[in-house]
Amino acid sequence: MYIDKEVIDKYLSSRTFRQVSEAADELGLEAYVIGGYVRDIFLRRPSKDIDIVAVGSGIELALKVSELLPKKPKVQVFKNYGTAMLRYDDIDVEFVGARKESYTHDSRNPLVENGTLKDDQERRDFTINALAFSLNSENFGDLVDPFNGVEDLKNKIIKTPLNPDITYSDDPLRMMRAIRFASTLNFEIEENSLVAIKKEAERIKIVSMERIMVEFNKIMLSQKPSIGLKLLEQ
Repeated sequence: MYIDKEVIDKYLSSRTFRQVSEAADELGLEAYVIGGYVRDIFLRRPSKDIDIVAVGSGIELALKVSELLPKKPKVQVFKNYGTAMLRYDDIDVEFVGARKESYTHDSRNPLVENGTLKDDQERRDFTINALAFSLNSENFGDLVDPFNGVEDLKNKIIKTPLNPDITYSDDPLRMMRAIRFASTLNFEIEENSLVAIKKEAERIKIVSMERIMVEFNKIMLSQKPSIGLKLLEQ
């Protein structure tokens, strides 16, 4: 899927990204916009949530960005999760340090340690959500796509970056998310993922009903909820 450099530059031209770039350079951190915002650039969909990953402290980067922005927006810090959030121009910007995750069998809450960008991309649910654009001045706007997520967007495929058995067992809510994205984007879940979801279906019991219902409601609000309902039945 080709996307013109001018289109990327347009999406990344806002003051928010310029200030993230400046702050990251000042702090000597690598910084990337990652996840849904990047995916939606390729899909030409509007997006109001921005996820920034820093190789280092996401909280430190958020505080520096706030210093540089007009009116110094308030930064909400969640130390337990190593994340921070600010709101600017009606857009929520969340900052997190790049991390590795590991799971125990009875919980979807991961054990977290500092990691590289690659580690952080590997922990993402789907290849289409592991795409990242660099925000540092020396390579601003360069795409990092280690799992061919752009190709999966082009082919309309929902696929996990790593072994789907592990991805869905680690966090069973991802099974609902796979079906939700298939329904909202009109994509297909690749065969290995479908097999893994069927195999790990019982694991959904460790997820709270509230989280399940959030995903279910998003499926029902999609343009063609029958896609999601059919997959849920399967």
